Amino acid sequence: MRSHELTLGRSFAVVFDHGDDFFTALADFCRDNGVRQGYIPGFIAGFRQVQIVGTCDKLDDPNAPVWTKVHLTNVEALGGGTLAYDETNDRVAPHIHVAVGLKEHSATGHTSHLLGAEVQFLTEMLVIEVAAPQMHRVRQPDLYDVPLLRFGPNSE
Repeated sequence: MRSHELTLGRSFAVVFDHGDDFFTALADFCRDNGVRQGYIPGFIAGFRQVQIVGTCDKLDDPNAPVWTKVHLTNVEALGGGTLAYDETNDRVAPHIHVAVGLKEHSATGHTSHLLGAEVQFLTEMLVIEVAAPQMHRVRQPDLYDVPLLRFGPNSE
């Protein structure tokens, strides 16, 4: 377990527009406002199409992460996550999970890691900037190379 006291920065309400690519709009918001790290306590969204982590195949190693995606359309979503800075690529690296319901299938639900989405009608989001400590992700080679959140310049 790791923890670190956070010094919070600015708070934002962000609204994405119909037809926006979710991750492009989020990256534009971060760049335009100088947000390099933070957390998203929650958002509501309608998505025309969405890709989340998942598979229908049998897993060779049930403990390993799944890297494939499931494509869904016409969904309502509730999500949240963190934003950490990727210095190597000079960009914000979001880690977002969503619960989505398929509107035309009795709101049948799916929950997983968000890989991509196109906004349908709206996305309304809160973003809380973290001023300190530095937040970044470090790949963990002994844990399937999963990038894990770390605090501070020394990867606490």
